Formats: sequence, C-alpha cells, structure tokens
Amino acid sequence: MQQPLTPAEIVRELDKYIIGQKDAKRMVAIALRNRWRRQQVPEHLRDEIAPKNIIMIGPTGVGKTEIARRLARLAQSPFLKIEASKFTEVGYVGRDVESMIRDLMELAVSMARTEEMEAVKLKAEEIAEEKLLDILLPPKRQPENREQLLIEPDARQAAQEESDQADSTREKLRKLLRAGSLDDRYVEIDVPDRNFPMVEIFAGSGMEDMDYNLREMLGSMLPRRTKRRKVKIPEAREILVQEESQRLIDMDKVIKSAVERVEHSGIIFLDEIDKIAGRESGRGPDVSREGVQRDLLPIVEGSTVTTKYGMVRTDHILFIASGAFHISKPSDLIPELQGRFPIRVELTSLTRDDFVRILKEPENALIVQYKALLTTEEVELIFEDDAIEEIAEIAYQVNSRTENIGARRLHTIMEKLLSEISFNAPDLKGQTIHITRENVRQTLMEIIKDEDLSRYIL
Repeated sequence: MQQPLTPAEIVRELDKYIIGQKDAKRMVAIALRNRWRRQQVPEHLRDEIAPKNIIMIGPTGVGKTEIARRLARLAQSPFLKIEASKFTEVGYVGRDVESMIRDLMELAVSMARTEEMEAVKLKAEEIAEEKLLDILLPPKRQPENREQLLIEPDARQAAQEESDQADSTREKLRKLLRAGSLDDRYVEIDVPDRNFPMVEIFAGSGMEDMDYNLREMLGSMLPRRTKRRKVKIPEAREILVQEESQRLIDMDKVIKSAVERVEHSGIIFLDEIDKIAGRESGRGPDVSREGVQRDLLPIVEGSTVTTKYGMVRTDHILFIASGAFHISKPSDLIPELQGRFPIRVELTSLTRDDFVRILKEPENALIVQYKALLTTEEVELIFEDDAIEEIAEIAYQVNSRTENIGARRLHTIMEKLLSEISFNAPDLKGQTIHITRENVRQTLMEIIKDEDLSRYIL
C-alpha cells in the first residue's frame, strides 16, 4: 500500500500546478491527512470523528477548483465537482441534492472496475490470444467413427500425427501473432450490437435514476444481440481482451470497493455555494434557495442515500464548498449549514507577479502547453522573458478594468496572441518563432486601448 503523503508533501505537490494560495493549500492538506489519521484511531472513536469540511472564499479563476481537483488525484479518491446552483428544492423541477451521491458512486464504480480489469488483464490477454488462434486456425472436427480409432492402430497413428501437426501450426501462428506479423490480416468476430432502439420511459427532471434503472432492467431481460464485424487483428485482440476482462471481474467485489471509497474517501466540490446563500424574498426565481440549503444539510452532516448499487452513507465524505461571495457572505447561509463547514479560507486575488509565475512555473503551464501543441507541427516557439511579463501585465490590466476572471484571462490573451501562428503553423514547418514584447504589444495593444473592444475580445 502506498505511504500516505504528509501535509508538507501534499502542499509541495499542489505547488507544482497552483501558484500562491498558501493558506488554502495548507488547510486542504490537513483535511486530507486527517482522513488517514482517522483510519488509525481506535475503532470506537473512528465513527465519531467527522470530516472538517471547508469553504473556500475568493474570486473566480484564482485556483479554488484546481486545488480540490489536484487534491482528489493525490488521494486517488472519487471526486465530483458540481455547481450548487444546479440543485432545486425537493418538489421543484430540477435536480435533487441526493443525485450528487449517486453520481459520485458511478465514478467510484468506474474507478474500481478499471482497477479490477487491470488486475485480470494478463489472464484476459491469454484467453483472447487463444480465441484469436481458434479463429485463425479453427479446430478440426473429430471423426464420427471414434471406435475405429480405438481399434485400428494405423488410424490412431494418423489421427495423432494430424493432431501434432495442428499443434505445431498453432504454435507457429502464436509466434507470428506475438511478433505482430499478422497485424494486417482481417478476422471476423462477434461484437455486442448496441444500435437497437430504446424507448424513453421518463422525461421529467429528477427521474434520471429511475429511468436508468428501468432501462438496465429491460436490457438484461432482452436476449443479448451480437453482430459480425470484420476487423484487423490488433482491433480484434483489443475487443476480445475487453470482453474477457468484463467476464473475469467480480462485480460484487467492485461495488463493495466503490461503496467503501465513496464513504471513506469521497470528495465533493460544491462550486458557487454563494448562489444559494441569501435571505428569501418569498417570490421570484430564487424562492427555493433556502430550501436547497435545507435539503443539502442532511447530506453534509451525514445520512444514508439510496443508489442503484445499494445504500451509501455520507457521514465521512469530504465537502469542499467555494464561492466568490461578492453579493452574499458565508453568514447568509443557514446557521446549521454554516456549522457543517467549520474551516473557512480566503483565497487572494492574483497579482502581476502571480500571472508571470502561472505562465512559467507549473508543470502544466500555459506556455508549456502551447509549445507542445506547435511542436506537433514542427514549429518551435520561444518566449522572451519580457514578452511573458507583458502578457502578465495585459492580463492584470484587463482584469482590473473589466470583469476579474483571474488566471482564466491568460487563456484568452494567449489564444488571441497566438491565433495567427496557430492558423499558419502547417506552412511554418521547421521554423523557430520568437515571441517578444514588441510582438505582444503589436498584436494586443489596439484591443487594450479600446475598452469596449477589450470587453468583447479579451
């Protein structure tokens, strides 16, 4: 089993992808480490220790979602990001809050199934290889007069020689198959036919799970339909390996593992929680905001939700909520829900220096991404340091003058800056292109000067 990361190690991993926001990183690192600590305490205390849910407060584009997503990857936990504003109070048309637990369960089952299929892959490959050999060299039918083989030595010897020859041919084919010498050959295999019509049973919102369960039940009652396909050997091998893997995995074990993951290491990121905060006016489109909070409360504080895989407890799922809280504030949430998010951390707005670092330092930095994209066209991009500083300055200015969308502004500016090069890249094969401060100013300064234009383009 992999050794769990310490809080300092978690922060160092997050630093590879997210610039700044030290306080937020420390708090989520502690929350993740506390999950491991909880598993080590005596059993009678384990259920008493509730997760310390977090509210991250800050403008858009400063790294709230990325922190939560990277945290889930580090923990190898099922992770679901969902906008709180998508939910409606029970009784209204829309999604009910319990659907997020069902969605998280689907993700966990998919993760556990993938791992289980990886564990049986070698066995599945062996079986798939034998099936391919059977297709390439169909086994000969046994002679009907088996008694003659038992009585006559000559007939028995001839049958034995024929069998040895077939085995020898099969082994030669096996070697050719493994060497890839037969990859251009076509074979016919049976594959599941998924193109049969399916009736829509429920159309109403909030009925998705009932609709899905009925479809699944009807699908299992109907006979399994297959169709013949002519495919090359590598594709046939892949199809057969998938089929055999599905047959070899134990779905009961997969579901048990998935339920355990959701209950003990699931993470739900509730974005835009500020959109359901605020006091009720009693009329208008936001009438059910407080109702959504009250529906959300039992899920966050711990309840049992029915899914198609069985009952799932939410007591130890970690909830990370986030919101800009420009109009409302965390204290506008109902008191009971506030109490279920004991940790609050404020994320700071990004500065010019932060933009420079975002462009250069992370492992998935924007400049690294654009260089890699253009390398596929055999075009080398080189960004001068003063060009990077100019891009950061423009992003900061536009955010200050128009809507502040944080680091997302860099995506817009980089796309506008490199659009001409990206368009002409196939004709620039073998060239090296230097991006200088002058290039940046020449391409973007006219847009920056015209404030109305910059609102629409940047």
